[in-house]
Amino acid sequence: MDADEIIRRFTFHPADTAQRRQAHEDVRTVCLDLALTLNAELPAGAEKQAALFRLEEVMFWANAAIARQPKE
Repeated sequence: MDADEIIRRFTFHPADTAQRRQAHEDVRTVCLDLALTLNAELPAGAEKQAALFRLEEVMFWANAAIARQPKE
């Protein structure tokens, strides 16, 4: 990994357009809806916790994909 890639990964990337802000909001909304559904439908236990944790990871990586894309 070169220095440019490290800088890209560890630098703050603000949502600089209305489209990107909306994309972040859309991802959060969809993930929240699914999290609430999973919480209501799944029995308590390690598997439920793992599913919710992985969904949180999905939200993180989806938002990173939006944030880290090159400027338009």
